[in-house]
Amino acid sequence: MAVKVYSYPQREEWAAILARPRIDLAALSHTVSEVLEAVRRDGDLALRRYEEQFDGVALDALEVTPEEIDEGAAALPESLKSAIGRAIGNIEKFHASQAIGVKKVETSPGVWCWQKAVGIERVGIYVPGGTAPLFSTVLMLAVPARLAGCGEVVMCTPPGRDGKIAPAILYAAREAGVDRIFKLGGVQAIGAMAIGTESVPAVYKIFGPGNRYVMAAKQQVQTQGVAIDMPAGPSEVMVVADSGADVRFLAADFLSQAEHGADSQSILVTADKAIAEALPAEIERQTSRLPRHEWIEKSLAHSSVVLLEGVQAQLDFVNAYAPEHLIVHRADAEAWSAGVVNAGSVFLGYYTPESAGDYASGTNHTLPTSGYARAYSGVNLDSFTRKITFQQISPEGLKNLGPVIETMAEAEWLEAHKEAVAIRLQTMNS
Repeated sequence: MAVKVYSYPQREEWAAILARPRIDLAALSHTVSEVLEAVRRDGDLALRRYEEQFDGVALDALEVTPEEIDEGAAALPESLKSAIGRAIGNIEKFHASQAIGVKKVETSPGVWCWQKAVGIERVGIYVPGGTAPLFSTVLMLAVPARLAGCGEVVMCTPPGRDGKIAPAILYAAREAGVDRIFKLGGVQAIGAMAIGTESVPAVYKIFGPGNRYVMAAKQQVQTQGVAIDMPAGPSEVMVVADSGADVRFLAADFLSQAEHGADSQSILVTADKAIAEALPAEIERQTSRLPRHEWIEKSLAHSSVVLLEGVQAQLDFVNAYAPEHLIVHRADAEAWSAGVVNAGSVFLGYYTPESAGDYASGTNHTLPTSGYARAYSGVNLDSFTRKITFQQISPEGLKNLGPVIETMAEAEWLEAHKEAVAIRLQTMNS
């Protein structure tokens, strides 16, 4: 379980150090395609068949009933209900702040343009329930969907062998505003939301994490007319530490990421040799107290500690990796992070663990992985909207702008475009 330590690597060595665990989604393509095609062909029958095959449960009904939701909520301790309530409040507050009002702009005299955000009419959210009941994902996706004005929020999550959904997931869904819940996991869940069946409505955009089969399914349905939140891969964290960092905190941050799964990756960047030398032993000590040894040990096999001197070199290293999560254990964390341009979510200072963003600080934990932070944002209010542009031109405005349009249309040899302006100008002048 030894974490690799790299001492002052040259820039040409960075790419090898920053390599992610490889997942060959192409190898899953045939299996995923077969399941999606069966869902398209056989609808609910295929969904029930795959639930029995993959989740080990024979289902009479796919949709969760109001009585099941009430039963799940009743089983939850008040302390957890209270924690979920506080998390919802913080997530609502942060995501509501992202809303931008309609602003009309007069681009030329008599020419008005504006943009309006409109919620996607029906969205689907996928919530894993295999190795852990990720009810926090329900909050991260359903709360901004509701704030954005989405017409209907459909959720799929795998049932246990008893045919039931984890109570915390059901309660979170009710409190966050999910409209319909289905007992479906894996590729068949993605297929149901993308294609639509007798029971499950087709959605316009699918959100949520999942295993490699879920990731491959999302990528396939994206090519068939259904939008997805973002490309996704295994979860990851990069930690930057100065000499004032507490090694216990660093190890805890490493392990909170490692327990996500065998393909998760953690990387520490520091100029302090003492911290680099002390961290592996502290990780070993803390790991001995944790239950998810199997995932942690496999994750740590491709995690590392990197000694790098100089602020700019460290920033360049971070930006080259483009981490999903970046934790900055520095006394000057906020000032230092001004140089960060590629990251999903940044956690500043010694007392800001990634766990805060995963659960309850208010930011979203659905973030770009695998280097996609170079081009993608994490899920936010905009993820659940479309921006529609509007424009209105007065007669005087068209007189002013019309000749510009006519000249450009003529230069592109699009005479009908030119005529659409010319006929109006002629009418005004007659």
